[in-house]
Amino acid sequence: MRCLHPFQSLLLAGSLLLAPVLARAALPVGAAAPDFATEAALAGQVTPFHLAQALAQGPVVLYFYPKAFTSGCTIEAHEFAEASDGFKALGASVVGISNDTIDTLKKFSTEACRNKFAVAADGGARIMKLYDAALFIRPDMADRISYLISPAGKILAVYASLSPDHHVENMQQALQRWHAQNHPQTAQ
Repeated sequence: MRCLHPFQSLLLAGSLLLAPVLARAALPVGAAAPDFATEAALAGQVTPFHLAQALAQGPVVLYFYPKAFTSGCTIEAHEFAEASDGFKALGASVVGISNDTIDTLKKFSTEACRNKFAVAADGGARIMKLYDAALFIRPDMADRISYLISPAGKILAVYASLSPDHHVENMQQALQRWHAQNHPQTAQ
């Protein structure tokens, strides 16, 4: 067995101590998705958003993000905007959630979301808490967690990563699997 340099030992010990801090909490697949209602912005306009009503229309991709207009959140919003027609083609809607004000989200919905999907305000971080989506070190901010929720209100897929990469891809794949199982006559 090889000995570690003292600096390497410190790095290893530090990473082991940080592991629980960096671990993500999220609702598990199969759990009931908590219902909620809040204000959202779509194409610069304020609109009510109620999860139960959205689920009555089909599956919902619910994604939490830390803060509007930050680089990662803007990248993620652009990617969801680009993929939104594909989600709609499979009967799903997309909604993003952060603790930003509705006025900020009105602007974010046009610039970053490109008028393609709603972004909801989570004042007081109450929805984040329901979905175990608050950042551990900043509980007033959302972690970056994406959920696919079935029309029956069950969590079908979860993807958690602070990187904006792969959230859209993972939700698309999960939606395609769900759609193929539930609509085999139209599966491609």
